[in-house]
Amino acid sequence: MDIKDTNVTINVRNLNQSILFYEGIGLQIKKRWGEHYAQMTAPDITIGLHPTEEMNWTGTSGTVSIGFATDDFENAKSILLKQHIVVTERKEAGGQFLYFNDLDGTSLYFIKPK
Repeated sequence: MDIKDTNVTINVRNLNQSILFYEGIGLQIKKRWGEHYAQMTAPDITIGLHPTEEMNWTGTSGTVSIGFATDDFENAKSILLKQHIVVTERKEAGGQFLYFNDLDGTSLYFIKPK
């Protein structure tokens, strides 16, 4: 079996606002199926955004987190702060991290690896 493409799907409350959020942090829209689904891309990853009914909502992302590597750590931080996104900055053994959440609580981070 050959896997042709891969994506992570995130359930979202508002597809249009979520698309704007992810575009705001540097992803690009790959494809959209009306109000039913959209795919956002960054190098080597596709993230699917799937609107869900409130009755199907399970809460936050649980153990899922999505990381984006960058060499321009200060620019990534500036982009987040300009959009009034709450950021937790940490230095760890693996590098510098900017932890934040999307509009529906999905855990995201930028990393500048050591």
